[in-house]
Amino acid sequence: MALGRAHSVAVTGVDGLLVEIEADIGQGLPSVHLVGLPDTALQESRDRVRSAVANSGEKWPDGRVILALSPATLPKIGSVYDLALAIAVLDASGAVPSERLAKTVLLGELALDGRVRRVRGILPAVIAARNAGWPAVVVPEGALAEAGLVDGIEVFGAASLRTVVAWLRGEGTLAEPSGQLPEPVPSGGDLSEVVGQDEARWALEVAAAGGHHLLLTGPPGIGKTMLAQRLPGLLPPLSEAESLEVTAIHSMAGVLSGDHPLITMPPFVAPHHSTSVTAMVGGGSGTARPGAVSRAHRGVLFLDECAEIGTKVLEAMRTPLEEGEVRIARRDGVARYPARFQLVLAANPCPCAPARDVDCICAPLARRRYLGKLSGPLMDRIDLWVQMHGQSGAAFSTDEAESSAVVRARVALARQAAVRRWREHGWLTNAEVPGHILRQQFRLPREAIAPVETALRLGRMSARGADRAIRVAWTICDLRGVELPTAQDVLAALNFRQRGAQ
Repeated sequence: MALGRAHSVAVTGVDGLLVEIEADIGQGLPSVHLVGLPDTALQESRDRVRSAVANSGEKWPDGRVILALSPATLPKIGSVYDLALAIAVLDASGAVPSERLAKTVLLGELALDGRVRRVRGILPAVIAARNAGWPAVVVPEGALAEAGLVDGIEVFGAASLRTVVAWLRGEGTLAEPSGQLPEPVPSGGDLSEVVGQDEARWALEVAAAGGHHLLLTGPPGIGKTMLAQRLPGLLPPLSEAESLEVTAIHSMAGVLSGDHPLITMPPFVAPHHSTSVTAMVGGGSGTARPGAVSRAHRGVLFLDECAEIGTKVLEAMRTPLEEGEVRIARRDGVARYPARFQLVLAANPCPCAPARDVDCICAPLARRRYLGKLSGPLMDRIDLWVQMHGQSGAAFSTDEAESSAVVRARVALARQAAVRRWREHGWLTNAEVPGHILRQQFRLPREAIAPVETALRLGRMSARGADRAIRVAWTICDLRGVELPTAQDVLAALNFRQRGAQ
C-alpha cells in the first residue's frame, strides 16, 4: 500500500479553505475512486487526471486508486483540484519527491494533454493559502499575474503537468511573477462633456463625496446615462486592500482581465433591465457566483430604465443596500460576497417619455404605475432624488463646464474630512455611518436639525429617511469645508429627498 498527499483550496464566496488530498494505491482491479463530496465536474476529473498523467510521460498506477479530499464534510466544487489530484497520485507511486510538495499548494485544471488551465477564484485561493501559513503556491501560468498580487507567499506559474513534475524533482524551474502591472486605462468620459444640468451635476458631486445613492428622472436623451457613467471618474482610486477585495470578487465571477489583473479604479457595472434576481444579487447552480451588486463593490451600480426592471429584482437589492453584503444560502452552507456599492438609478417619467412633459399622452394612473415599481422601502434607501429638465440650446452652449479632475479634487478633500471625522470608528464615507451615531454622538444643534424634526412630525419621511438626510447634510458641509452642518445644509439635503420621484 502506498500513500501520497497534496494540498489545494476550496473557495466559497471570497473565503478559501485548505483541502488535503490523499491518494492511496492498493491492490485490486485498475480503477479510480473519488471521495469527499465531489460535484459532477470533480467526479469527471478522474478521466482528465489519468489522461494528463499518461500524456505527460508518467506512468499511471496499475492498481486501485482511492482519492480522498478532506474535510470530507465540505462540498468540493469545480476543477481547481485537478493538478493536486495528479501530483498526489504521483507522490503515492513514488514518482515525485515530497520535499517541495509538502510546502506547496497546487491550483489548476488539467487538459487531457497535461496543460494547466486557468480557473475562477485564483486570487482568493492564493490569499487563503497565505493566511493559512503556506510558503508557496503553484497556479496556472495564465493566472500568474493575478496570483502575484498577493504578498507574503511565493507564487509559481505552471504551463503543464510535466513542468510541475520536473520542478518538484529539482530538474526545472517554473515561471514567476514579473512584479510589473500595466497602468489602468481610465474610462467613462469626462464630466466636462456634460453641458447644462447644474443641479444634476451638483447632486453627482455630493453623491461622489459622501458615497450616496442617486436617482435621476427625466425625458430620454437628457443626459442621465452620461452623468452616471462619469461618476466613477469622480471617485478616488481604490486603496491596496480595496483593490485586492474587488479583484478577488471579479476573479470569482470569471470576468477578470488578464491584461489588467489588479483593479485599482472603482468598477462601473450596468446590467440590462431584463436581468434576473440571480444575476443581480448572485447565486446559480453549483458554486454561488457573485452578482452585479458584488461586482460593483467599492464602485458604481447603474440601473438604467429602472422602471422596466422586475419588482422582485429591485426588492432583492434592499438588503445589500442596507448591509453592504450579500449572503447566498445553499444546502451545504452560505456564500458571502461584499456589496458596498453606490447605486445610481435612471428612469423616464412615464411610458411614452416625450421630450416635453406637456406632450405626455399617458393617463395619470399609468404615470403613477410606471414609477410605482420603485417601492417606498427602496426609495427610502436612496439619498438623492433629482428630476432633470430639458434646457433649450444647452447642447450648443460654448461655455466650458468643469472637468472631472476639478470636481474630483473637491470630492477628495471632502472625503478626507469625512475620514478624519470617522477614523476611530473605521468608516470611510458619510453614507456608512449608522443612524444612532449621528443622532447621539454627533447630534446636530437644535436649530440645524429642526427641518428634519418637522418633516418627521408631519409624516413626510421615515426615521431611515431622516438619517439619510443628515448624512447628506454632513457631505454638503464637507464640500463647503466647514466643521458642522447648518440649517441650510440640512434644508438642501431635504430638498434632494422631496423631489424627482413624483
